[in-house]
Amino acid sequence: MDEIAYSVNPVVVGLVGGLVGALYFAFLRWQTQVGSLNASLLVGAVCGVAGAMLLTAPLGYCMFGADQKNDDLIVGWIMVALGLLLTLNLGSMLLWRFFRGQRLLPRGDTTPGAFRGRFGALYAAAVLSPTILVLVYFVYLPMFDTLRLSTFLARFGAPRTRFICVSNFSRMLSDLDYHSNLFLSFALSFGIIIITMSLALLIAAMLNQPIKGANIYRTFLIWPYAISPIVAGSIFGLLLGTESGIVNRVLDLVFGVKVPWLVTIPAAQISVVLASVWNVIGFNILFYTAGLQTIPKDLLESASIDGASAWQRFARITFPLLSPFTFFLIVTNTIYAFFDTFGLIFVLTRGGPTESTFTAMYRVYVTGILASDIGKSTAQSLILFLIVVGITIFQFRVGQRRVQYGNY
Repeated sequence: MDEIAYSVNPVVVGLVGGLVGALYFAFLRWQTQVGSLNASLLVGAVCGVAGAMLLTAPLGYCMFGADQKNDDLIVGWIMVALGLLLTLNLGSMLLWRFFRGQRLLPRGDTTPGAFRGRFGALYAAAVLSPTILVLVYFVYLPMFDTLRLSTFLARFGAPRTRFICVSNFSRMLSDLDYHSNLFLSFALSFGIIIITMSLALLIAAMLNQPIKGANIYRTFLIWPYAISPIVAGSIFGLLLGTESGIVNRVLDLVFGVKVPWLVTIPAAQISVVLASVWNVIGFNILFYTAGLQTIPKDLLESASIDGASAWQRFARITFPLLSPFTFFLIVTNTIYAFFDTFGLIFVLTRGGPTESTFTAMYRVYVTGILASDIGKSTAQSLILFLIVVGITIFQFRVGQRRVQYGNY
């Protein structure tokens, strides 16, 4: 039974991928009316088959075996979809460049700084080799090792591992605790991004005014970004401690109350958001301040002469011209909120109280380090990585259309 399943399913997967690729390229050809329909169908089918096999073939199509669970099958088709997204987008880009008579890979122009001569390429490779070696050893090899470990049952201190296909991923489909961690990560990230960017824009607009000592204020406001999240968590731990915290000391002296910042559910989540905002707001202020200084003053003066109010000048001129900076900051703040807040939460709340600050990134640490389940931890880290990559791609596809570059 196993042999029949493994011999049939790869063909079915390839046929499904080829059909999807051919239909997708036919749709693109109908939209653009560029190139030949037969060539589009052929290239689409090839890209579809390649995409369907890209992530499943290295695992021997184990997720489609007869002995696998339904969740494993779902994960398998998700992997097929991810492979199709990659190959179909790359194939369509190269095909339309070919139909339009463009180079498949753009050739860089020769500049005075380029390496020339017979041994130019060799000299360039020698110069770049230290950087390449560092990237391979510290980035690419750990990345592939993470991919490998995510398909194994592996634990700290255990000399043996066992291949379990995609079970580490499929178990997360029915893990309600992990779903709540993901939801919490999205909620906290949304709060951090909105509050950080709103306050940063307000402060940057104030700093852009002709005030005395503006450069000193800018320096002080940017400094918190130089502090690591772990140090920021330690600082806010000293500030927000229930009994010995500086904030509660002041509140007790003035109002006679003490707020349990780190031991109650709403207050702990608010504390994490506030600490994260304080840690990263300097980075946002820096870019918004630079952006405000690039806006031509004659545009604002002309709008003021025409009777536009301060709010109308901001909404119609200032904010649209800041769209490149806003787009960039949304992407960077998203990455910070999902990944870099781990150190802050680790020091400030340890995921508590009652897992109210237990984000998906903190779950990776608990599963991999405290529970010693390396296989499941690496699978969780890959899921989180794919989520952030997906959010970033969505932001590029949707948000970049509204970005205005230099349209003064």
